[in-house]
Amino acid sequence: MRKFEDSLPLQLLKAREATMLFFRPLLHENSLTEQQWRVLRALYAYKEMESKELANRCCLLSPSLTGILKRLEQQGYVQRRKSEEDQRRTIISLTDQANELFQKLSPEVEARYKTFTDRYDEKKLKMLMEMLKELSELEP
Repeated sequence: MRKFEDSLPLQLLKAREATMLFFRPLLHENSLTEQQWRVLRALYAYKEMESKELANRCCLLSPSLTGILKRLEQQGYVQRRKSEEDQRRTIISLTDQANELFQKLSPEVEARYKTFTDRYDEKKLKMLMEMLKELSELEP
């Protein structure tokens, strides 16, 4: 068996934590969790989605997404509506308030990405992203 420190899942978790140190303070200053920001980013990028698709894109379990959406709705950031094609489906989108928040935070998020990229190296980051995408597509 590999040494504990050589565990791939452990190293990926450590890398995630190191990366989030650049962004977490900004999210906390704006009363957002990492998962909430991920949901807001996805909805900003895709405009509207069903909850199942949103959960998949954000790498969240459906029960977790349910709670996240409830809190985002209470904060005035998301809205739900029934699909016109199928009343059983619920479509989720951002409110104007969320769009304003996104516009406000985006420059700071990009600045923090730049700081991260400057420290890590843009070429290495691009290579890492390609390798991670390839790794995420592996089938057991």
